Amino acid sequence: MSTPSANLSVLVGKDFACVKITGRANFTFSPDFKTLVTELNQKGYNRFVVDLSECVLMDSTFLGVLAGFGMPNNPGLSCEVELANPSERVAELLENLGVLPLFKVTTGPLQLPSDVQTTVRESVKPSAEQITRTSLEAHQTLMAAHPDNVARFKDVAQFLAEDLKNIQKSS
Repeated sequence: MSTPSANLSVLVGKDFACVKITGRANFTFSPDFKTLVTELNQKGYNRFVVDLSECVLMDSTFLGVLAGFGMPNNPGLSCEVELANPSERVAELLENLGVLPLFKVTTGPLQLPSDVQTTVRESVKPSAEQITRTSLEAHQTLMAAHPDNVARFKDVAQFLAEDLKNIQKSS
């Protein structure tokens, strides 16, 4: 039985965006989330709150994408990311992978600016190539973020790199 992917809700203000993740944030959801945050950042939004109050679980691909936004000196991205209300399980995953220190973590009611508005964004079904590329980059990010992750993910990254080459050959 396949696990349904997460859903996104977005609130935006002058230079602020709040992205609420509901459900299971997994590899099929990761390209859409990455694209959303990157596009908002390119439009001038430089402060992000990721509301995790209803995010029940994250897989390693999503964790890597999220970690990429928290990494210092991330090329092409200049923003501050706050994680709001992560469950104990999600916080433990972030801690175990050594990426929790990349973020400001808050609990309690969200402190949103008064000028926020709900925005609607159509979710796009990513291609196999987009999913594989995003997964590879996410695992590379996790390995760069903490040395213990190299042993955890080097085989996964190698498999994904080979899979990406095969997908590109067949295109």
